[in-house]
Amino acid sequence: MSDVIRLLPDSVANQIAAGEVIQRPASVLKELVENALDACASVIRVQIKDAGRTLIAVSDDGKGMSDTDARMAFERHATSKITDAQDLFHIRTMGFRGEALASIAAVAQVEMRTRRQEDELGTFVEIAGSRVFRQEMVQCDKGTSFQVKNLFFNVPARRRFLKSDSVEKNHLLSEFYRIVLVNPEVEFYFYDGDEEVFYLPVSNVKVRIDQVFGNARRKLSQQLLSLEAETSLVSIHGFIGRPEFAQKSTQQYFFVNGRYMRHPYFHKALMMAYNQLISPGDNPPYFVYFEVDPQTIDINIHPTKTEIKFENEQAIWSILTAAVKESLGKFNIVPSIDFDRDEVPDLPSLQRGTQVTPPPTHFNASYNPFSDSQQGSSYSRPAVNWDSLFRQDDHFDKPSEKEPVQQVISSEAQTSGAYFQLKERYILTSVKSGMMLIDQRRAHVRILFDEFLNELSVRKGFSQQLLFPENIELMPEDLPFYEQIKDELRILGFDIKVEAGRMQLSVQGIPSRLKSPEKVTALLSDILHRTKSAYGEPIEKVREEMALALAETAAIPSTGRLSGEEMAHLVDQLFACPVHLYTPDGKTVMVIISQDEIANRFN
Repeated sequence: MSDVIRLLPDSVANQIAAGEVIQRPASVLKELVENALDACASVIRVQIKDAGRTLIAVSDDGKGMSDTDARMAFERHATSKITDAQDLFHIRTMGFRGEALASIAAVAQVEMRTRRQEDELGTFVEIAGSRVFRQEMVQCDKGTSFQVKNLFFNVPARRRFLKSDSVEKNHLLSEFYRIVLVNPEVEFYFYDGDEEVFYLPVSNVKVRIDQVFGNARRKLSQQLLSLEAETSLVSIHGFIGRPEFAQKSTQQYFFVNGRYMRHPYFHKALMMAYNQLISPGDNPPYFVYFEVDPQTIDINIHPTKTEIKFENEQAIWSILTAAVKESLGKFNIVPSIDFDRDEVPDLPSLQRGTQVTPPPTHFNASYNPFSDSQQGSSYSRPAVNWDSLFRQDDHFDKPSEKEPVQQVISSEAQTSGAYFQLKERYILTSVKSGMMLIDQRRAHVRILFDEFLNELSVRKGFSQQLLFPENIELMPEDLPFYEQIKDELRILGFDIKVEAGRMQLSVQGIPSRLKSPEKVTALLSDILHRTKSAYGEPIEKVREEMALALAETAAIPSTGRLSGEEMAHLVDQLFACPVHLYTPDGKTVMVIISQDEIANRFN
């Protein structure tokens, strides 16, 4: 029997490796720009065509390469970043594996031009499918430029599984943001075809954040609080958002030693500091930069290098939480203790030197509770109409004939028709089996969701014009998703015009149920975020997400005083909904406390 184990050809091995390193066009952009940064570039230009399918071009003014290095750069495990295993514990560069260029050249057609400062001529290399076609001397600028064409041209299955242009462009921009936010000292250009999408001059971190996201979130820099913490384990700096500007979708970034990372554990630590400061489901923006000793972290876990292990993870968790709380407290964001003082009299404070006088007491010396006659006493007990009290009790047990019968749960027949408010948040009423409590905001969300969804189904909504139009800047990746839902927005009552030649929406009308025009920017941002999340889902799912976003914006606040008529109307509308026990996202709207449970409380 012949031997069956053999070495794979380099071209096949490179294609296999490319499956991990190069997952989509955004992976190519990430690897090429990180190489440019490692080459100490001060200006980096990025150009894409057809969301990276046709072309991804990256040029820089960095160190450049010699003709020998230019050829060696495309070999597997060829790198200038490390020389032995010990260097893995002192990594300061973005790349070090030596797999990126070999993987890109295995699945695309690549042209590279590079020249060092001291050389008169540069080197041109053309390679495709791991096969070198040309290498020659050329005249070119100092630095290195790559043109990656027809990605996955020799792996058709991978090319077919790429998403739509809008989704792939979104991934490209996300990678671009992660790089430029941590390198404000570098000048960046980003072109989509021949259109300049971003020009980011040299700046500081806060200005760079505003350069990238300022159009989508006006006055973003004014919504951020500085974050600082210096310890022997870690240095933390950056910015966190004010709680009042938290949104469903927002910008959240962690960086360590100049590298973007994902870290759910640290995210949880930061979010815990915002406990009770933001509404459930909202998220504050944050841009947090960690500086640690490279020996205390491990970035060699995954080829994308976004999953990082920390040696002192728990200690850094505590430091981060304390730093965020300190930042919120320093700017008086954290509220002081506020006790429930409803119907509590104000107690005067005791001043030093004040003479305390006991209050006078008065009593009737002739009163005898055991005397039948009580002759000579001026006290008389007020009469009590017990019959009226019993009739009132009957009223609570039996609904008025004028009150409509409310369907609650299959085991409940009707409410009492009398409604009370607890803490200006819950509606209380008597039902057959006990007492019902209704969350008034969740009930209103349930009602509005059904109404908005019905408007989308029957293709008819109502609009109110704004006195002053609201202008909203879109991020480049948002425009395709807006085009997908613009007809549904019009049906709901939005009157929106797209400014010619600009990525700006002019909102001139909004649905009539929206009482707060100032919330329209956050609302449309939330709708676009939900549309992205539901990408690829049926249109019914997209409409449900839009209806829920509108309902949560238009619903009454969590706390607020309601009149008896308003409570009755809200309950009537709730029980008319096909589903009234839960909100569209599964939150409980009402609970019933049975008579037995109430009775047990008194045992």
